[in-house]
Amino acid sequence: MNSIPSAGADESDVTITVCPDGPLLVRGAARILDSEGNSIGNDRATVALCRCGRTSIAPFCDSSHKKRRRP
Repeated sequence: MNSIPSAGADESDVTITVCPDGPLLVRGAARILDSEGNSIGNDRATVALCRCGRTSIAPFCDSSHKKRRRP
């Protein structure tokens, strides 16, 4: 899981890092909207968005993906 800022990146840039078998890490001033276009409040510099669908705090990750049994 590596993310490298692009040349000329500043504080207004948003970086999304895909974690293997885990969430999407969103860094920067991203606005997160629900399905109706309403802004979901967030005051963190980095948020983890769920990709597995098992979270109880959607759309954010609660580490439920770690409980998944692998075949």
